[in-house]
Amino acid sequence: MPRAVAPRVRRAPLAAPVRPAPPAPPRRRGLLSRLFGWAAILVAWGLVAGFVALVVMAWDLPRPEDALAATRRPSVTLLAADGALLATSGDLYGETVRLRDLPAHVPAAFIAIEDRRFRDHLGLDLIGLVRAAVVNVTAGRVVQGGSTITQQLAKNLFLTPERSLRRKVQEALLALWLESRFTKDELLTIYLNRVYLGAGTFGVDAAARLYFGVPATRLTPGQAAVLAGLPRAPSRLNPRVNPSAAVRRAVEVLDAMVETGALTAAVAMQEAERLRFPPAPSRDAGWFADWVREGLAERAPPGRDLTLRTTLDSRLQAAVEARLEALLAGPGRAAGVSQGAVVAIDAETGAVRAMAGGRDYRSSPFNRATQARRQPGSAFKAFVYLAAIEAGASPDDLVGDGPVSLGGWSPGNGNWRTRGEISIEDAFAHSVNTAAVRVMQRAGGPRAVAAAAQRVGLPGPFPREASIALGTSEVTLLDLVTAYAPFANGGTRVAPFGVAEARAEGRPVAWLPPAPSPAISPAQAAAMRRMMGAVVARGTGRAAAVPGLQVAGKTGTTQDNRDAWFIGMAGGLVMGVWLGNDDATPMEGVAGGGLPARLFRDILEAARAGRG
Repeated sequence: MPRAVAPRVRRAPLAAPVRPAPPAPPRRRGLLSRLFGWAAILVAWGLVAGFVALVVMAWDLPRPEDALAATRRPSVTLLAADGALLATSGDLYGETVRLRDLPAHVPAAFIAIEDRRFRDHLGLDLIGLVRAAVVNVTAGRVVQGGSTITQQLAKNLFLTPERSLRRKVQEALLALWLESRFTKDELLTIYLNRVYLGAGTFGVDAAARLYFGVPATRLTPGQAAVLAGLPRAPSRLNPRVNPSAAVRRAVEVLDAMVETGALTAAVAMQEAERLRFPPAPSRDAGWFADWVREGLAERAPPGRDLTLRTTLDSRLQAAVEARLEALLAGPGRAAGVSQGAVVAIDAETGAVRAMAGGRDYRSSPFNRATQARRQPGSAFKAFVYLAAIEAGASPDDLVGDGPVSLGGWSPGNGNWRTRGEISIEDAFAHSVNTAAVRVMQRAGGPRAVAAAAQRVGLPGPFPREASIALGTSEVTLLDLVTAYAPFANGGTRVAPFGVAEARAEGRPVAWLPPAPSPAISPAQAAAMRRMMGAVVARGTGRAAAVPGLQVAGKTGTTQDNRDAWFIGMAGGLVMGVWLGNDDATPMEGVAGGGLPARLFRDILEAARAGRG
């Protein structure tokens, strides 16, 4: 029997060991990784962009070493004869000051108001920037600035006033360079010597001398506060422009000095109450200053600061300005006179002692004393009579005063009543036209008269006809006054000049005035003085007489009263006056013996009173 076969049992395959599935990466961790990657890329590109921007902004950054020696406009300082400041031009720097030589309150004032953390920061004051921003937002306007003294120094020394991000970045870079190069005391010294303080002044010494008439080493705390308040707005806050604003700003600085402990409250209050500014030099002397500056470029040492002590007499100049304005505002206005000019020179040397080229330099800087050419009228007769004296005539000689005709030309005599014959002296004293023509003929004619005028300094040109006797040539007031000087000084021709002494950065500069030269004899000069004395004693110039003073001169009036002149001499001076209108409009009855002669007298009396 067959053996039974046991059925094969299929064994199930052994199951593989179960392994835990790897955890899926959390989504949060992936997001952070991506953000970190992007941030790293952005930082890298930001650094690249920042570096490129820095290179672009610093591309035209000036070399600090070169900028420290930057050139500037040389300054010209004009002083009156007594040393008083007259005018300045260019960039005015005073003496270089050292920090240790200054009163402690001078640097303290600048630090208190400009940069209280100056000695703590490294050129940029982040705390100060934040504080200024908060103050400005609270006030709703710009009250404080965030720039440090070092930043201001960088801007003043190296950069333009442009307001832009580029300039601010450059300013910051230069401030950091300055801080690495100099000590704090050195930075403060440079700043105090170079900061702009208005009116063309750079540095505390120049500003101290301009605004207070003292060197920086003698500044009071109040005066230092005025200067420290100027960097914010030097044009608007300087004492020459707005004294009241300068005082208000100084009080703010004094309060800041109290807060920093530089002053006590009591001292600050006392300083605020005693703040005073010396009177500014008269701007009307600007005509004289302009005249002196002419030709400086040819005579001054190039590139050096120049100080010129001029010949101007401050008291006489003040008298000229005050009396001219008073006359034009009063009787001149009533008579239709809008302008005038006055020049006074030293008769012996030609030094110009006073000059007013008009009524108001600020409204019209045109110099009517040196630039305007007008007919002098009878004031020219001095040269007609001089030619006759040179030809042998005497003041006592007689001359006819009746009608005269030359080539169809017949001059009139105005209100003069013919006497037949009068002395040459009387003809001159009363300015008789017909007699002047006959005197001219006796002298040798128009050419002889022109030669006499040129000999004493009147340049011409002159007409070659008989009308020259009545002053139909054109002259400037300064030339006419200068040509009268030989009559006053005994016969010596002089040339007008305005500079007595010159110094370039403290060293004397050769600046010799023109040398006088003989022109006419002393006897001829004496004869002319005698006749001019008669003009004032009993002739057309009686209004010029000054009690106790020997006055001589000559009047002049042109046709239709368009110009009125008086040229006189007294007390070693020769002074000329012109009155009229710029458009040659006729005045109402104004003649040389009227308002001009009165103005001459008033100026002399005012100048004498001022010296008394």
